[in-house]
Amino acid sequence: MGDTGPTGPVMDRDEVDRALARLGAEHEAIETSLLALQDHAGRRLLEGAELTGVTAERWGTAEASITLLWTYFDAYTAALRSAREIRSRRRWSSREDLVELTELLRGEAVTLASGAAAIANAPTPHGGPGRLSERYSLVTLVDRMNQLYATSLDMVVAADAVWSALPARIDLLAAELQRTRKLAHSVGVRPGEHPAGDDLERITRTLTRLREQVISDPLAFWTPARGSSAPGGGRPDTTVYDREARALEEVRREIDAVLAVRQDAEQRIVRLRDVLSRADRTLAEARTARGEVLAKIAATEVPVVGGPPIVLQEQLAAAAEYRRHAQWHRLSPLLESLEEKAEDELLRARESLTAVTAPLAVRAELRGRLDAYKAKMARLGHAEDPELAEKYEKARRMLWSAPCDLRVAEQAVLRYQHAAAELLGTARRVPGQGGPVDRTGPGA
Repeated sequence: MGDTGPTGPVMDRDEVDRALARLGAEHEAIETSLLALQDHAGRRLLEGAELTGVTAERWGTAEASITLLWTYFDAYTAALRSAREIRSRRRWSSREDLVELTELLRGEAVTLASGAAAIANAPTPHGGPGRLSERYSLVTLVDRMNQLYATSLDMVVAADAVWSALPARIDLLAAELQRTRKLAHSVGVRPGEHPAGDDLERITRTLTRLREQVISDPLAFWTPARGSSAPGGGRPDTTVYDREARALEEVRREIDAVLAVRQDAEQRIVRLRDVLSRADRTLAEARTARGEVLAKIAATEVPVVGGPPIVLQEQLAAAAEYRRHAQWHRLSPLLESLEEKAEDELLRARESLTAVTAPLAVRAELRGRLDAYKAKMARLGHAEDPELAEKYEKARRMLWSAPCDLRVAEQAVLRYQHAAAELLGTARRVPGQGGPVDRTGPGA
């Protein structure tokens, strides 16, 4: 048809039927979406929750948007019903019917109070102060409903995603926290007495506060996905939860270490007593040896031998008390420190014994060397040589008399060794002497 009306060319019957079919399909899709939104678990939770912060602010806007959505939908439904009624009047619509249908389907035929859009802060097609109503086309209504639905669904899905993810995880972590607190208490890890006990108290307070915040303001823990326009695009922000979960794991490892101490504390204390006892015996041996050295060796410096480690014995007694009273959190670091110090003390005692007995070792080496050369000379038939026998006796008197001057005794042994070498005719220079020394050794 070539006729025109206020909204442009008048639609023919086929155009009207196609438009009604399209609008009917849109109506059905919109109704399905609105009912799904109405029944959404997140929306029901939001409706009944005591909200705070950004969630309270956005839910106020979303509620107004949902109300406006139904207002738009009802108006859309009424307009579509009216169009269907006009089309159904007669099989072949008259020109007057087609003009009316064209105005209804293409024109701004839907009138709503101007305050409706303002409820949801929605822009109006003909906004302006002083207007009591606004007019919309069906196309405009569909666009507005799609926009409002997307923003409302985005808010509902985001809140529901946070509520579905975080509270359950927080509850599981809180349950683990309670088990850890009981275990910590059983091994003496308590607030004010051990850092791990203080950490458990802090984690408890943080998780309690976090759960309250998540329940009342879930959107404060939502991170939207960058570049995503789909409703609910993003993920829950688990930063605080993850941090406390790691802190609890660290505390649990520390308590496990304390538990390990409880299991083998007695054996470790027994080993410590043994190490310190060996150190004491070694020091006692060193003190005895020092007296022997001072009596038997002349003209030599003998280091002073220290006494037993009184502090370590006191700490060992404290460790036994900690074990007796199940103060494992105090016993654990003390045992580690004691084990290191006890090994150091045993090493110090052994070094002291070695240093004190060094002159006796030198004397024993000289005695052994002298007797080895005498045996060699006897084996070679020179045992009765007068000069060699005289030098041997001088060296022997020096080495077997007390106190023994090691420096003089060593020179006597070297003279005997030199005389033996000359007698054998295999002389080489003796270190420290002007003459030769035998390099073939006493067993040659």
